[in-house]
Amino acid sequence: MINTNAEPHQAYDEFSLVLDPDVYEPLPDDWLIGITDVVSSTAAIRSGRYEDVNYAGVSIIAALGNAWGSFDFPFVFRGDGAAFALPANGIMAATSALRDVAGFAETDLHLDLRVGLVTVGEIRANRRDVRIARYAASESATYAMFAGGGLKWAEQQIKNGRFLVKPGRYAIKPDLTGLSCDWAPFPSQRGEILSLLVEPRDHTRPEVFAALAKRVLAAFDAAPRRSHPLSDRTAVAREKQVSAKRWSEVASNSDFRKFDDGLRLTLDCAPEQIDSVEAMLIAARTRGEIDFGLHRQSHALMTCLVPSGRPDSHLHFLDGMGGGYAKAAEMMEQGALAEVLQRAL
Repeated sequence: MINTNAEPHQAYDEFSLVLDPDVYEPLPDDWLIGITDVVSSTAAIRSGRYEDVNYAGVSIIAALGNAWGSFDFPFVFRGDGAAFALPANGIMAATSALRDVAGFAETDLHLDLRVGLVTVGEIRANRRDVRIARYAASESATYAMFAGGGLKWAEQQIKNGRFLVKPGRYAIKPDLTGLSCDWAPFPSQRGEILSLLVEPRDHTRPEVFAALAKRVLAAFDAAPRRSHPLSDRTAVAREKQVSAKRWSEVASNSDFRKFDDGLRLTLDCAPEQIDSVEAMLIAARTRGEIDFGLHRQSHALMTCLVPSGRPDSHLHFLDGMGGGYAKAAEMMEQGALAEVLQRAL
Protein backbone atom coordinates (compact mmCIF):
# COMPACT_ATOMS: atom_id res chain seq x y z
CA MET A 1 0.00 0.00 0.00
CA ILE A 2 1.06 3.56 -0.62
CA ASN A 3 2.41 5.70 2.23
CA THR A 4 -0.52 8.07 2.42
CA ASN A 5 1.22 10.13 5.10
CA ALA A 6 3.15 11.77 2.25
CA GLU A 7 -0.09 12.89 0.60
CA PRO A 8 -2.78 15.41 1.55
CA HIS A 9 -5.42 13.96 3.85
CA GLN A 10 -8.21 16.39 3.01
CA ALA A 11 -10.21 16.07 -0.19
CA TYR A 12 -12.07 19.16 -1.40
CA ASP A 13 -15.56 18.62 -2.78
CA GLU A 14 -15.76 22.02 -4.52
CA PHE A 15 -13.53 22.26 -7.58
CA SER A 16 -12.91 26.00 -7.21
CA LEU A 17 -11.10 25.28 -3.93
CA VAL A 18 -8.33 23.34 -5.69
CA LEU A 19 -7.52 26.47 -7.69
CA ASP A 20 -6.11 27.94 -4.47
CA PRO A 21 -2.33 27.35 -4.43
CA ASP A 22 -2.32 27.18 -0.63
CA VAL A 23 -4.19 23.84 -0.57
CA TYR A 24 -1.37 21.98 -2.34
CA GLU A 25 1.22 20.02 -0.38
CA PRO A 26 4.68 18.96 -1.64
CA LEU A 27 5.60 15.36 -2.31
CA PRO A 28 8.86 14.03 -0.80
CA ASP A 29 12.03 14.32 -2.89
CA ASP A 30 12.42 10.55 -3.28
CA TRP A 31 8.99 10.03 -4.81
CA LEU A 32 8.78 9.03 -8.46
CA ILE A 33 6.92 10.79 -11.25
CA GLY A 34 5.89 8.66 -14.22
CA ILE A 35 4.83 10.13 -17.56
CA THR A 36 3.35 8.48 -20.65
CA ASP A 37 2.25 9.95 -23.96
CA VAL A 38 1.32 8.60 -27.36
CA VAL A 39 3.81 9.69 -30.01
CA SER A 40 2.10 11.29 -33.05
CA SER A 41 -1.27 11.13 -31.28
CA THR A 42 -2.73 13.89 -33.47
CA ALA A 43 -2.13 11.82 -36.61
CA ALA A 44 -3.68 8.75 -34.99
CA ILE A 45 -6.73 10.76 -33.92
CA ARG A 46 -7.02 12.26 -37.40
CA SER A 47 -7.26 8.73 -38.79
CA GLY A 48 -10.18 7.98 -36.44
CA ARG A 49 -8.25 6.16 -33.71
CA TYR A 50 -9.31 8.43 -30.86
CA GLU A 51 -10.55 5.53 -28.71
CA ASP A 52 -7.26 3.67 -29.06
CA VAL A 53 -5.31 6.81 -28.13
CA ASN A 54 -7.39 7.36 -25.00
CA TYR A 55 -7.19 3.68 -24.07
CA ALA A 56 -3.41 3.77 -24.37
CA GLY A 57 -3.39 6.96 -22.31
CA VAL A 58 -5.33 5.46 -19.42
CA SER A 59 -3.58 2.07 -19.58
CA ILE A 60 -0.74 2.98 -17.19
CA ILE A 61 -3.24 3.89 -14.45
CA ALA A 62 -4.96 0.51 -14.72
CA ALA A 63 -1.73 -1.48 -15.08
CA LEU A 64 0.04 0.21 -12.18
CA GLY A 65 -2.95 0.04 -9.85
CA ASN A 66 -3.45 -3.66 -10.56
CA ALA A 67 0.26 -4.41 -10.14
CA TRP A 68 0.60 -2.26 -7.01
CA GLY A 69 -2.52 -3.77 -5.47
CA SER A 70 -4.06 -0.36 -4.80
CA PHE A 71 -5.24 2.67 -6.73
CA ASP A 72 -4.47 4.90 -3.75
CA PHE A 73 -1.73 6.88 -5.52
CA PRO A 74 -1.89 10.24 -7.33
CA PHE A 75 -2.53 10.08 -11.07
CA VAL A 76 -4.05 12.17 -13.83
CA PHE A 77 -5.35 11.27 -17.30
CA ARG A 78 -4.16 13.68 -19.98
CA GLY A 79 -5.89 12.47 -23.15
CA ASP A 80 -3.01 10.90 -25.07
CA GLY A 81 -1.15 9.93 -21.92
CA ALA A 82 -1.12 10.08 -18.15
CA ALA A 83 1.06 11.00 -15.19
CA PHE A 84 1.38 9.43 -11.75
CA ALA A 85 3.34 9.71 -8.51
CA LEU A 86 4.57 6.77 -6.45
CA PRO A 87 6.83 6.44 -3.37
CA ALA A 88 10.44 5.36 -3.83
CA ASN A 89 9.73 1.74 -2.88
CA GLY A 90 7.46 1.51 -5.93
CA ILE A 91 10.28 1.83 -8.45
CA MET A 92 10.14 -1.80 -9.57
CA ALA A 93 6.36 -1.76 -9.96
CA ALA A 94 6.47 1.58 -11.80
CA THR A 95 9.26 0.53 -14.16
CA SER A 96 7.62 -2.80 -14.98
CA ALA A 97 4.21 -1.24 -15.55
CA LEU A 98 5.65 1.44 -17.83
CA ARG A 99 7.53 -1.14 -19.90
CA ASP A 100 4.51 -3.41 -20.11
CA VAL A 101 2.05 -0.74 -21.25
CA ALA A 102 4.54 0.51 -23.86
CA GLY A 103 4.78 -3.04 -25.21
CA PHE A 104 1.01 -3.45 -25.11
CA ALA A 105 0.46 -0.19 -26.99
CA GLU A 106 2.89 -1.30 -29.69
CA THR A 107 1.73 -4.88 -30.17
CA ASP A 108 -2.02 -4.59 -29.52
CA LEU A 109 -2.84 -0.99 -30.45
CA HIS A 110 -0.02 -0.31 -32.94
CA LEU A 111 0.81 2.95 -31.15
CA ASP A 112 4.16 4.24 -29.96
CA LEU A 113 3.76 5.03 -26.25
CA ARG A 114 6.66 7.07 -24.85
CA VAL A 115 7.23 6.33 -21.12
CA GLY A 116 9.54 7.90 -18.57
CA LEU A 117 10.30 8.07 -14.86
CA VAL A 118 12.01 10.82 -12.82
CA THR A 119 12.30 11.67 -9.12
CA VAL A 120 10.68 14.68 -7.50
CA GLY A 121 14.15 15.67 -6.25
CA GLU A 122 15.43 15.89 -9.83
CA ILE A 123 12.47 18.08 -10.74
CA ARG A 124 13.13 20.39 -7.78
CA ALA A 125 16.81 20.61 -8.73
CA ASN A 126 15.56 22.17 -11.97
CA ARG A 127 13.46 24.81 -10.19
CA ARG A 128 10.07 23.16 -10.57
CA ASP A 129 7.94 21.46 -7.94
CA VAL A 130 5.34 18.72 -7.57
CA ARG A 131 2.56 19.50 -5.12
CA ILE A 132 -0.65 17.57 -4.66
CA ALA A 133 -4.23 18.29 -3.66
CA ARG A 134 -7.26 16.01 -3.68
CA TYR A 135 -10.58 16.76 -5.37
CA ALA A 136 -13.60 14.62 -4.41
CA ALA A 137 -15.73 14.53 -7.54
CA SER A 138 -18.24 12.45 -5.55
CA GLU A 139 -18.35 10.44 -2.34
CA SER A 140 -16.69 7.49 -4.09
CA ALA A 141 -14.35 9.13 -6.64
CA THR A 142 -11.37 11.27 -5.63
CA TYR A 143 -8.84 12.59 -8.13
CA ALA A 144 -5.36 13.99 -7.55
CA MET A 145 -4.62 17.55 -8.70
CA PHE A 146 -1.02 18.55 -9.48
CA ALA A 147 0.67 21.97 -9.21
CA GLY A 148 4.18 23.43 -9.29
CA GLY A 149 5.13 22.96 -12.93
CA GLY A 150 6.90 19.66 -12.26
CA LEU A 151 4.77 17.45 -14.49
CA LYS A 152 5.10 19.88 -17.39
CA TRP A 153 8.89 19.97 -16.98
CA ALA A 154 9.11 16.17 -16.72
CA GLU A 155 6.97 15.72 -19.83
CA GLN A 156 9.18 18.08 -21.84
CA GLN A 157 12.34 16.31 -20.69
CA ILE A 158 10.97 12.88 -21.55
CA LYS A 159 9.90 14.10 -24.99
CA ASN A 160 13.49 15.29 -25.43
CA GLY A 161 14.80 11.80 -24.67
CA ARG A 162 15.73 12.12 -20.98
CA PHE A 163 14.54 9.80 -18.18
CA LEU A 164 13.07 7.32 -20.65
CA VAL A 165 12.18 3.83 -19.49
CA LYS A 166 13.42 1.56 -22.25
CA PRO A 167 11.47 -1.55 -23.24
CA GLY A 168 12.67 -4.79 -21.74
CA ARG A 169 13.66 -7.81 -23.78
CA TYR A 170 10.53 -9.70 -22.78
CA ALA A 171 7.38 -7.60 -22.54
CA ILE A 172 4.59 -8.95 -20.37
CA LYS A 173 1.02 -8.05 -21.19
CA PRO A 174 -0.14 -5.68 -18.44
CA ASP A 175 -3.11 -6.48 -16.26
CA LEU A 176 -5.72 -4.00 -17.49
CA THR A 177 -8.59 -5.52 -15.53
CA GLY A 178 -11.35 -2.97 -15.03
CA LEU A 179 -10.41 -0.76 -18.00
CA SER A 180 -13.06 -0.38 -20.71
CA CYS A 181 -14.47 1.85 -23.45
CA ASP A 182 -18.06 0.62 -23.42
CA TRP A 183 -19.71 3.93 -24.23
CA ALA A 184 -20.56 5.40 -27.60
CA PRO A 185 -19.38 9.03 -28.02
CA PHE A 186 -21.58 11.61 -26.28
CA PRO A 187 -22.97 14.40 -28.51
CA SER A 188 -22.98 18.01 -27.33
CA GLN A 189 -26.32 19.17 -25.90
CA ARG A 190 -25.46 22.89 -25.89
CA GLY A 191 -23.50 23.44 -29.10
CA GLU A 192 -19.91 22.22 -28.85
CA ILE A 193 -17.71 19.98 -26.73
CA LEU A 194 -14.74 22.06 -25.63
CA SER A 195 -11.30 20.72 -24.68
CA LEU A 196 -9.40 23.47 -22.89
CA LEU A 197 -5.85 23.70 -21.51
CA VAL A 198 -4.67 26.80 -19.64
CA GLU A 199 -1.18 26.89 -18.09
CA PRO A 200 0.69 29.61 -16.19
CA ARG A 201 3.90 30.94 -17.68
CA ASP A 202 5.30 31.82 -14.28
CA HIS A 203 4.93 29.08 -11.65
CA THR A 204 6.41 31.40 -9.01
CA ARG A 205 3.23 33.53 -9.01
CA PRO A 206 0.45 30.96 -8.59
CA GLU A 207 -1.96 33.51 -7.12
CA VAL A 208 -2.11 35.38 -10.46
CA PHE A 209 -3.03 32.23 -12.33
CA ALA A 210 -5.52 31.17 -9.65
CA ALA A 211 -7.43 34.44 -10.04
CA LEU A 212 -7.70 33.97 -13.81
CA ALA A 213 -8.62 30.29 -13.48
CA LYS A 214 -11.47 31.17 -11.13
CA ARG A 215 -12.81 33.68 -13.68
CA VAL A 216 -12.70 31.03 -16.41
CA LEU A 217 -14.39 28.48 -14.19
CA ALA A 218 -17.11 30.95 -13.16
CA ALA A 219 -17.91 31.64 -16.82
CA PHE A 220 -18.50 27.96 -17.52
CA ASP A 221 -20.21 27.25 -14.20
CA ALA A 222 -22.91 29.75 -15.17
CA ALA A 223 -24.25 27.23 -17.70
CA PRO A 224 -26.65 24.42 -16.67
CA ARG A 225 -24.92 21.61 -14.77
CA ARG A 226 -21.69 23.64 -14.85
CA SER A 227 -21.15 22.73 -18.52
CA HIS A 228 -20.88 19.03 -17.67
CA PRO A 229 -20.36 17.15 -20.96
CA LEU A 230 -22.46 14.16 -19.91
CA SER A 231 -26.21 14.56 -20.23
CA ASP A 232 -28.33 14.22 -17.11
CA ARG A 233 -30.51 11.82 -19.09
CA THR A 234 -29.82 8.10 -18.95
CA ALA A 235 -27.21 6.95 -21.45
CA VAL A 236 -26.97 3.65 -23.26
CA ALA A 237 -23.76 1.66 -23.16
CA ARG A 238 -22.80 -0.25 -26.28
CA GLU A 239 -23.97 -3.56 -24.83
CA LYS A 240 -26.64 -2.72 -22.29
CA GLN A 241 -29.09 -0.17 -20.92
CA VAL A 242 -27.92 1.68 -17.83
CA SER A 243 -30.29 2.66 -15.04
CA ALA A 244 -30.85 6.31 -14.17
CA LYS A 245 -29.21 5.78 -10.78
CA ARG A 246 -26.15 4.12 -12.27
CA TRP A 247 -25.82 6.80 -14.94
CA SER A 248 -26.00 9.55 -12.31
CA GLU A 249 -23.11 7.85 -10.47
CA VAL A 250 -21.07 7.59 -13.68
CA ALA A 251 -21.55 11.28 -14.46
CA SER A 252 -20.69 12.30 -10.89
CA ASN A 253 -17.49 10.24 -10.93
CA SER A 254 -16.15 11.69 -14.19
CA ASP A 255 -13.02 13.86 -14.43
CA PHE A 256 -14.36 16.59 -16.72
CA ARG A 257 -12.54 19.23 -14.62
CA LYS A 258 -9.03 18.86 -13.25
CA PHE A 259 -5.90 20.80 -12.37
CA ASP A 260 -2.69 19.41 -13.83
CA ASP A 261 -0.10 22.21 -13.69
CA GLY A 262 -2.98 24.24 -15.10
CA LEU A 263 -6.64 23.90 -15.98
CA ARG A 264 -7.66 20.86 -18.02
CA LEU A 265 -11.37 20.90 -18.90
CA THR A 266 -13.77 18.90 -21.08
CA LEU A 267 -17.03 20.83 -21.25
CA ASP A 268 -20.30 21.12 -23.16
CA CYS A 269 -20.75 24.80 -24.07
CA ALA A 270 -22.59 27.25 -26.27
CA PRO A 271 -20.28 28.65 -29.00
CA GLU A 272 -20.67 32.22 -27.74
CA GLN A 273 -19.67 31.07 -24.25
CA ILE A 274 -16.44 29.65 -25.65
CA ASP A 275 -15.85 32.84 -27.66
CA SER A 276 -16.14 34.94 -24.51
CA VAL A 277 -13.68 32.82 -22.53
CA GLU A 278 -11.28 32.65 -25.46
CA ALA A 279 -11.20 36.46 -25.61
CA MET A 280 -10.39 36.51 -21.88
CA LEU A 281 -7.56 34.04 -22.39
CA ILE A 282 -6.12 35.87 -25.40
CA ALA A 283 -5.90 39.02 -23.28
CA ALA A 284 -4.14 37.11 -20.48
CA ARG A 285 -1.71 35.55 -22.96
CA THR A 286 -0.96 39.01 -24.38
CA ARG A 287 -0.11 40.14 -20.84
CA GLY A 288 2.35 37.26 -20.62
CA GLU A 289 0.46 35.44 -17.86
CA ILE A 290 -0.56 32.19 -19.56
CA ASP A 291 -0.42 29.87 -22.51
CA PHE A 292 -3.61 28.17 -23.62
CA GLY A 293 -5.05 25.89 -26.26
CA LEU A 294 -8.58 24.83 -27.02
CA HIS A 295 -10.34 22.53 -29.42
CA ARG A 296 -14.02 22.43 -30.36
CA GLN A 297 -15.72 19.22 -31.45
CA SER A 298 -19.14 17.61 -31.64
CA HIS A 299 -18.76 14.73 -29.16
CA ALA A 300 -17.07 13.74 -25.90
CA LEU A 301 -15.44 10.38 -25.30
CA MET A 302 -15.27 8.38 -22.06
CA THR A 303 -12.88 5.65 -20.92
CA CYS A 304 -13.76 3.87 -17.67
CA LEU A 305 -11.83 2.18 -14.88
CA VAL A 306 -13.56 0.00 -12.28
CA PRO A 307 -10.87 -1.19 -9.82
CA SER A 308 -11.03 -4.90 -9.12
CA GLY A 309 -12.98 -5.62 -5.95
CA ARG A 310 -14.10 -1.98 -5.63
CA PRO A 311 -17.07 -1.55 -8.01
CA ASP A 312 -18.27 1.56 -6.14
CA SER A 313 -14.95 3.32 -6.78
CA HIS A 314 -15.44 3.52 -10.53
CA LEU A 315 -13.57 6.32 -12.35
CA HIS A 316 -14.49 7.84 -15.70
CA PHE A 317 -11.97 9.71 -17.84
CA LEU A 318 -13.23 12.25 -20.38
CA ASP A 319 -11.76 13.76 -23.52
CA GLY A 320 -13.06 15.28 -26.74
CA MET A 321 -13.67 12.90 -29.62
CA GLY A 322 -12.24 15.19 -32.30
CA GLY A 323 -8.73 15.37 -30.87
CA GLY A 324 -9.54 16.83 -27.48
CA TYR A 325 -6.60 17.55 -25.24
CA ALA A 326 -4.05 16.52 -27.90
CA LYS A 327 -5.38 19.15 -30.33
CA ALA A 328 -5.62 21.76 -27.57
CA ALA A 329 -1.98 21.07 -26.64
CA GLU A 330 -1.00 21.41 -30.29
CA MET A 331 -2.72 24.81 -30.48
CA MET A 332 -0.98 25.91 -27.27
CA GLU A 333 2.44 24.93 -28.63
CA GLN A 334 1.79 26.68 -31.94
CA GLY A 335 0.68 29.85 -30.13
CA ALA A 336 3.80 29.87 -27.97
CA LEU A 337 6.02 29.33 -31.02
CA ALA A 338 4.29 32.15 -32.92
CA GLU A 339 4.97 34.53 -30.03
CA VAL A 340 8.65 33.56 -29.95
CA LEU A 341 8.97 34.17 -33.70
CA GLN A 342 7.14 37.49 -33.43
CA ARG A 343 9.49 38.68 -30.69
CA ALA A 344 12.48 37.66 -32.83
CA LEU A 345 11.39 39.87 -35.74
